[in-house]
Amino acid sequence: MAEETFDLEGAEKLLPELERLLRVAVAGKQKVSDIEQEYARLVKSIFLSGGRWVDVAHFSQRKQEKEEWEARLREAVQEIENYGCLIKDLNMGLLDFPCRLDDREVYLCWRLGESSIRFWHNTDEGFACRKPLDPKSLGKLKPPRSV
Repeated sequence: MAEETFDLEGAEKLLPELERLLRVAVAGKQKVSDIEQEYARLVKSIFLSGGRWVDVAHFSQRKQEKEEWEARLREAVQEIENYGCLIKDLNMGLLDFPCRLDDREVYLCWRLGESSIRFWHNTDEGFACRKPLDPKSLGKLKPPRSV
């Protein structure tokens, strides 16, 4: 479990910045994937045709774009992790916030596109086991422990 723990208020204060960073990371992952697929199509085409002319300038530019997007992706992921959040699924835009509920360590769970943090789950569970934060569970959330 991460050293940092959050309470609901502290986690929600970070959402605007985390959403921005997560959108950069998701876009970066998609751009890198698109360029890699373009490379794969070219390699297949060259193989199937027994060789062909390649626009070296275009692919040099695409290589540079890929490297730039990879750097943006790495930076965004690092910034998110520096806040103490756990990226659970970049494709879904899913973040967990280590938290304490009673005397247990749990995760507050937020997905890109959700307006606020409304779910939690145990540390050995995932998205499919999210439980709604209700007044009963909210009252049991503990303040963050000092690090």
